[in-house]
Amino acid sequence: MSQVLDTPPPTTTAPPADVDLAALAARHGLAVSGARPTLPEYVRQLWARRHFIAAFSTAKLTAQYSQAKLGQLWQIMNPLLNAAVYFLIFGVLLGTKDGVPDYVPFLVTGVFIWTFTQSSILAGTRAISGNLGLVRALHFPRAALPISFCLQQLQQLLFSMGALVVILLAFGVPVAASWLLAVPALVLQFTFNAGVSLIMARIGAKTPDIAQLMPFVLRTWMYTSGVMWSIEHLLAKHQDWPSWVGPVLQANPPAVYIDLMRFALIDSFHGSQLPPHVWALATGWALLAGIGGFIYFWKAEETYGRG
Repeated sequence: MSQVLDTPPPTTTAPPADVDLAALAARHGLAVSGARPTLPEYVRQLWARRHFIAAFSTAKLTAQYSQAKLGQLWQIMNPLLNAAVYFLIFGVLLGTKDGVPDYVPFLVTGVFIWTFTQSSILAGTRAISGNLGLVRALHFPRAALPISFCLQQLQQLLFSMGALVVILLAFGVPVAASWLLAVPALVLQFTFNAGVSLIMARIGAKTPDIAQLMPFVLRTWMYTSGVMWSIEHLLAKHQDWPSWVGPVLQANPPAVYIDLMRFALIDSFHGSQLPPHVWALATGWALLAGIGGFIYFWKAEETYGRG
């Protein structure tokens, strides 16, 4: 007959109540798993991964149309087809081209610049929720994802700008020194887009259903941004509108960046059609969205990919 002896479980000794656990952990080199770094450290980490951000955005752009027979031509054809549809509906059927010089360059510029903002925000909304495998598998600043998606859309816009230049020349718009103003305008718009994308990435990470709502929000925003029609002519037709409507429409961020690009590229679009202090307004929107969106996203850094 064998006798089974039960081994008593090992006893653990809890640290005394007066021990500073944080100091104890620091002394042994322990840190909180997934803790949010300080803002300067976060910026340094993000800068250290700038090559990953650039490579990731380029890879996503290349893969976007890899299954299509026309391949990367769709980067130019998509906005051009959108512009053609808007020209038929708004320019011809609704008559918004009446009184607008160089309406086709006016419309195509608006569509291309608006598409840049729209695509950046939509991609940013899904940046975290659509890449949970990557977020949970690797440790990196999560802001790299929405920023890389904005960079992808900027690269796509630059491809489209080649087609825009051809359209401008075909409709008799001359090359001018003012075209150089497109560069700072795009830098400010990219900063604005990245900031809004970071905000939407945090909201989308917590509430993925927001991605289903955003196309409707953006479509409404597009109709108030002067993409297909002239804000100046609309306000002239409706002088009975409240006095605040005009400044609000002109200060609308996408409308500001669209107007700046039209002013830079189209010689018939004059400075009198721009809102007052337009460059200060464009810079203010860029800084407000860029810095505010970055801080807002960083504050939830340790929550992404959990739950």
